[in-house]
Amino acid sequence: MSDHPDSTRIPASRRVARWLRRSVLGAVLVALLVLGGTVFRVWQVAQVDERSSADMIVVLGAAQYNGDPSPVLRARLEHALELYRQGRASHVVTVGGGQLGDNYTEAEASRMWLVEHGVPAGAVTEAEVGSDTLRSISAVAEVARENSWNSALIVSDPWHSWRSRTMAEDLGLRATVSPTRSGPTGEVRTYYILREAAAMLFYRLTHASAGVAGHGLG
Repeated sequence: MSDHPDSTRIPASRRVARWLRRSVLGAVLVALLVLGGTVFRVWQVAQVDERSSADMIVVLGAAQYNGDPSPVLRARLEHALELYRQGRASHVVTVGGGQLGDNYTEAEASRMWLVEHGVPAGAVTEAEVGSDTLRSISAVAEVARENSWNSALIVSDPWHSWRSRTMAEDLGLRATVSPTRSGPTGEVRTYYILREAAAMLFYRLTHASAGVAGHGLG
């Protein structure tokens, strides 16, 4: 006689409960693997600085205060100015709308800063929309179509690189990224990377904005 009870003697309710536990455990493990892989990819692309030549340098928006760029936005503008001076592109597209009551949009504040620092006014185009990454990139794609531009060198924060590049590619642009090297460190950086991974997963599933990118993430 076998030392193991015949499975047919196990009540059906226990077999169902066992199957449910295994299914839930399997689903949790798969979800953790997918999330872990996405977090790693966000971190991996954040280390990349492609700096390739393009039709336009795109500066994704961040907060501005009555025309004065916030530290996050200033870091992006300084980086874009460096790329422009290196001859990576002959046009810069500044992106970002405004809050109710603002005298300037993020795109306007960015344009003024660049012109003040030597970029010809005719070389800067404003895309004054974009409360989230997808709207911002969609506005950039529209500017590109209007000017027959095909490629973009995107400037944002490191953890934002993969999602912004992916969205641009999905909208038909040849996109590369050159992120700033400033931003949160330690636990705050970990939080932003996890949040960006969640936003990327949502976009992959829905091709819509998750609405979690936040002002500082563009």
